[in-house]
Amino acid sequence: MIIALPSLKKQIKSWSKHDSFYHVVFWISLFLVMLATSIPSMGFVQALLTDFINVGFFAGISYFNYFYLFPKYLKDRNLWWHFGALVVISLLITPIKTIFLFFFSSGNIELQSHYLNDQFFIFISTFFAGTSTTIYKVMNDWLIQQRDKKELESQTLQSELKFLKSQINPHFLFNTLNSLYALTLKKSDLAPEIVLKLSEMMRYMLYECNEKEVPLQKEINYMQNYLELEKLRHGAKMLINLKVNGEVSDQKISPLILIPFIENSFKHGINNQITQGFVNLELNVFDNDLQMILENSKSPSLPKIGDKRSGGIGLVNVRRRMAILYPDHHHLEIKESPNTYKIELNLNLINN
Repeated sequence: MIIALPSLKKQIKSWSKHDSFYHVVFWISLFLVMLATSIPSMGFVQALLTDFINVGFFAGISYFNYFYLFPKYLKDRNLWWHFGALVVISLLITPIKTIFLFFFSSGNIELQSHYLNDQFFIFISTFFAGTSTTIYKVMNDWLIQQRDKKELESQTLQSELKFLKSQINPHFLFNTLNSLYALTLKKSDLAPEIVLKLSEMMRYMLYECNEKEVPLQKEINYMQNYLELEKLRHGAKMLINLKVNGEVSDQKISPLILIPFIENSFKHGINNQITQGFVNLELNVFDNDLQMILENSKSPSLPKIGDKRSGGIGLVNVRRRMAILYPDHHHLEIKESPNTYKIELNLNLINN
């Protein structure tokens, strides 16, 4: 018996994961409630028999509706036919149930008379049991549908985020490799530094950016490496400044959420028409709020920053990622003058 007890508990635990377990619990609970209310007026034995019959017929019409009538209604899309069928079934069950109750109340003339005179109540209670199953089935199917819909939306958003993140401009990598190649031909001392920084960036992108959130400090380090490589690439032709204010501790941020803005700034910040370009990046950290102020030079003849063709993954995709990852918890403002672009972004990191 001691050996069998753990096995029984395991079987019950396994059974509790199935709908049949909750069905049994419901009918037993209903029977016990009805029994408790019937015993004072009928006595234990009579109440036991009567409520067993009541629950049995309730369960009968409920499962007939659950497994046959309701699926047929779903197939035919005929609500009136469904409730009409429940009325007919309840009318047929009423006299049969009355006979059972009458038979098991033999010797109690008052109770038998009550069953014979109360046919309408028996019909209504039977019909109510059937329609309750319909209500339960509709609500249960609706909840399942909503759950599946949320799971599908979540999967769709995750797929979209992966797609958007995968669109990060590969030209940076190619340009950096070209610069590295040129430096190696010159046997420059800068080549090992480029290799080291590029290695750190690739490791971060490949292995750490698969998480939903990463430490803010690592994201800042990634941007620092990015800017350092751009400095090495452009040399004196581009003035690049980075300033971080505030305390960076255990804050977390969605990976690679800020880098598209920086990519766009270099897209506009230097070209053949600009002899001395600049990119100024300032990050202000206030507990769980992050402010990014990014300003860069531009040529008056370049396309507007709202243009989908404007380098990087484009502001359209950036805005989409923001809407998914930081809904109602970000504010993006773009200011444009003839010679500069300025972006101010505020993020509430704790609400990601």
